[in-house]
Amino acid sequence: MKELTEVLKDWEAVIGLEVHAELTTLKTKMFCSCPIEFGADPNTHTCPVCLGMPGALPVPNKAAIESIVLAGLATNCDIEKHTMFYRKGYFYPDMAKNFQTTQGPLAFCMRGHLDLELSAKGAAERVDIPKNEGGSYTTRIGITRIHMEEDAGKMTHLGGSEGRIDGAERSLVDYNRAGTPLIELVTEPDLRTPEEARAFMQKLRQIYLTLGISDCSMEEGSLRADGNVSLRRRGSTELGTKTELKNINSFKNLHDGLAYEICRQAEVLESGGVIRQETRHWEPGAKRTIVMRVKETADDYRMFPDPDLAPFDLSDEFIENVRAKLPELPDAKKQRFMESYGLPAYDAGELAGDVEVAEFFEEAAHDEDAAVAKKIANLIINDVSAWTNENATTISKSGIAPAALAKLARLLADDTISSKQGKEVLAALIGEGSDPEEYVKSHGMEQTTDTSAIEQMVEELMTANPDKVEAYRGGKTGLQGFFMGQVMKQLGGQGNPKVISAIVTEKLEG
Repeated sequence: MKELTEVLKDWEAVIGLEVHAELTTLKTKMFCSCPIEFGADPNTHTCPVCLGMPGALPVPNKAAIESIVLAGLATNCDIEKHTMFYRKGYFYPDMAKNFQTTQGPLAFCMRGHLDLELSAKGAAERVDIPKNEGGSYTTRIGITRIHMEEDAGKMTHLGGSEGRIDGAERSLVDYNRAGTPLIELVTEPDLRTPEEARAFMQKLRQIYLTLGISDCSMEEGSLRADGNVSLRRRGSTELGTKTELKNINSFKNLHDGLAYEICRQAEVLESGGVIRQETRHWEPGAKRTIVMRVKETADDYRMFPDPDLAPFDLSDEFIENVRAKLPELPDAKKQRFMESYGLPAYDAGELAGDVEVAEFFEEAAHDEDAAVAKKIANLIINDVSAWTNENATTISKSGIAPAALAKLARLLADDTISSKQGKEVLAALIGEGSDPEEYVKSHGMEQTTDTSAIEQMVEELMTANPDKVEAYRGGKTGLQGFFMGQVMKQLGGQGNPKVISAIVTEKLEG
């Protein structure tokens, strides 16, 4: 099978996503008062409504409607004032009612978009769009709609491979999740590479987390995606037959599953075969997609207006009250970090994408100059994040106070300590909650910046090593390291490398 980059030279992939997000920050389900709780004992959070018992009447969750309107406003959607719920025929053991309450072609949120900025890595796969000088590019991804529906229950298959139904000895069903409010965002088929699909999912997750409408835990299933992909020859406008990758639960799986499916379809088409419209499953262990079922059509779902739910009429006042709750979104925060703190685009983006991290950074950097702010950003992005990832925790649980990290950044910015020493001090902050300045003093870490003393050392070394001075001036500039090393040795490793380097160079240049 060809590599993805080779395939995309001849074929254009047309990709659309359906992104499902459970509104896990709400307390109760979409149409009943059952609590939402991940990990509760199976079938303990159910009632006649979410189990579809005869005569049980649903009551819409107002907070859920506010959440989907928030999501729509944050993704540049038009908010439709007049909508309704439908019943979607859904015959599967995890849906006790045998139908799903969802929205039809007209949803609460319509006609939106998100702009993606792709790095050079992503741009390498996109051969049909201009790149900037750095090799990156920006593309707009249309959003068809965001609609509201209820989630299904959870099936657990025992005895098969990777928890799949194929080969399972028995299956268990837990209806605790059934009825959980779910929003589904459907994109236009504007994505062209797996990297773009991954970037879209990551950006959407940042937005939802910023809005506080979902915990977006892909491991727990509260954020997942279906990927639709087809191929067409470059230059063609006719769409090919699409396949759907179902229930992707990580960014990597989304990228890898789409990449494999693009290459698989290209191989089938180039050998004279035909792509069938079907739903497929991505197997990470085997690194392949397999057929789950032939794809249903809209008619198979037999959708009709739900007779138990009146049509919705959202007032201008309701929409504007929701709009007033919009927080600063990641793109706006990134731009502000660049302007207010002088951060480069990458650093600003990394910080702005996580609500907790962004708040920590601002608390640490609000009174600092650009040099210190940059050091704070570097410490958070590189060192602190490495520790939180390794320990599966968050920055708020690291034990580091924003003021303490700011002190450490100042020590680094004014060259009181080296970057290597900074890592030792940071480890003490995490492990002991130490004060950076006191730790540096008590451990004798202050770097020597006394230029007169350093100049004298360099001159004495040059007098003692005239052959090396002559060799340096003859072109062996690497000998600068010898003189720097000797000065650092005499200073017990406490010299300021920048100061020493400047003095050594000046003296050797003569």
